[in-house]
Amino acid sequence: MDHHGADADLFARSWTALSEAVAGLSDEDFARPSGCTGWLVRDLVCHLVIDAQDVLITLATPSRREPTRDAVTYWEVSGTPPTGDDPLDALTVRLAAAYQEPHLLKFHLDDVGSAAGRAALLADPAARVGTRDEVLTVADYLSVYVLEWTLHHLDLIAYLPDPEQPPAEGLTRSRELLERIAGSPFPAAFHDLDALLVGTGRRAPTEAERAELGDLAARLPLYLG
Repeated sequence: MDHHGADADLFARSWTALSEAVAGLSDEDFARPSGCTGWLVRDLVCHLVIDAQDVLITLATPSRREPTRDAVTYWEVSGTPPTGDDPLDALTVRLAAAYQEPHLLKFHLDDVGSAAGRAALLADPAARVGTRDEVLTVADYLSVYVLEWTLHHLDLIAYLPDPEQPPAEGLTRSRELLERIAGSPFPAAFHDLDALLVGTGRRAPTEAERAELGDLAARLPLYLG
């Protein structure tokens, strides 16, 4: 499979795994904390609805301009964690609370998410699309979302009693992207999962991990926005 087709395929697999994880949540799970600071699982699921809408809108926004970003330079990287004071973050929490029944939120995510998944598979990987006043190829845009879906899958299951991990190949591709964003590989001894969790500040490194990271430890974690 060529690399472009691979992006759409991996996007679809990462998204399917994430939406199946949401579909399998109990009503109680929606009230558990997620791996996103200050967000319950239901807030994160509401954010995923907005993410899926974003994918649909972007894939339906063709551009004739030359690409200005790729899957690595797309991200705004910060050394400080988000505060949760962002107006959109606050809106997400209020919007999530408005879904009185978790099954309504599940239904909305399935509806928008299924359409986003289909749009990704139908899109020409070499085509260019516009988002945030930037232009990317479809292939690069879908790669961005492999990382987004994988990290949010980890956030979703952070406090669940019996979690199903994201697809292994999604973890591997996300690690590769994070290494390129960091400008340095993670130690070979790090599993993909640990590289992602430590690299993005989802957990602190152990003493042993910090020693293995060496100089890279000072540049972590990277908060991706």
